[in-house]
Amino acid sequence: MAQTTTAPAHRRAAGLFDVRNIIAALFAIYGVVLTIMGAFNYTDSDSHKTGGVNLNLWSGLAMILVAVLMALWAGLRPIIVPVEDESADKSTAPKEF
Repeated sequence: MAQTTTAPAHRRAAGLFDVRNIIAALFAIYGVVLTIMGAFNYTDSDSHKTGGVNLNLWSGLAMILVAVLMALWAGLRPIIVPVEDESADKSTAPKEF
């Protein structure tokens, strides 16, 4: 039994509309803000509250790492969206007067 398959005419990556890119951008923005706050606004009361751990700094760095991993994932394994051939649709469509 032979299977007949029709290949899509065109394929295109989702690009910026991929949800992984949006999530990576949000993680990166929040990660940079937390890293800056942890590096420049770490007080003794913050140290007392967290048991001596600069939580903003470490959380920010972790969020930046997650953003990089999400962006790599989206770049290495893009979502492929099939695009129909518009010229074939125009030739088979009935003409309207």
